[in-house]
Amino acid sequence: MIEIENVRKSFGPLEVLKGINLTVTKGEVLTVIGGSGSGKSTLLTCINGLEPIDSGKIRLDGTEVHAKSTDLNKLRQKVGIVFQQWNAFPHLTVLENVMLAPMKVRGVSKDRAEEIAVKQLTHVGLAEKLSVFPSRMSGGQQQRMAIARALAMSPEYMLFDEVTSALDPMLVGEVLDTLRMLASEGMTMICVTHEMKFAREVSDRVAFFHQGVMAEIAEPDRLFTAPQHPETVKFLAATH
Repeated sequence: MIEIENVRKSFGPLEVLKGINLTVTKGEVLTVIGGSGSGKSTLLTCINGLEPIDSGKIRLDGTEVHAKSTDLNKLRQKVGIVFQQWNAFPHLTVLENVMLAPMKVRGVSKDRAEEIAVKQLTHVGLAEKLSVFPSRMSGGQQQRMAIARALAMSPEYMLFDEVTSALDPMLVGEVLDTLRMLASEGMTMICVTHEMKFAREVSDRVAFFHQGVMAEIAEPDRLFTAPQHPETVKFLAATH
């Protein structure tokens, strides 16, 4: 499980996480909603150690992420993260992009890496695109390639940071369908999203962040139909 205990994080004088407490259990899908600058994306980068924290603790299956003794490279193999921007290597084909991390990080053979990459690209509906260069694909396809690339490392947890926000509205559905599929297969996921319908359909719980605080967390039906916090009420009214 992922355990977050009284985590604080500042960038200069700006405190972006103000004492976050949260536990995500194996197989759970948690979506995080809230306005820009509320700390949602920062939380994800702290969970996999890309950003240091100022105080508190984050544990992954009992291992403290920010402890000096923790091998972050090893730990990150457990946690896939997909950002808004897919950051593919333009000179490599889709297949080569997905093969790279298993070979470089996990040291698997080229043949095995190809096998894994083909499996995951097929999984996200890109079996026809193996020899294509990323620039020849739509944004939705590139984002699904980024998901396949993360899955190729066989993570136990997946973090998604507003993966549909840079996409043309026509392409959002295909990426959300991929996330729905992962959720149905039991992948533990934390999804920062602006897609309220998706949050309502797929989540086990939804957390609402406001100005660095987790103002409210509840099952989707409760949070969307009877929000308790005045800021949640205001935010949901603005998104309709």
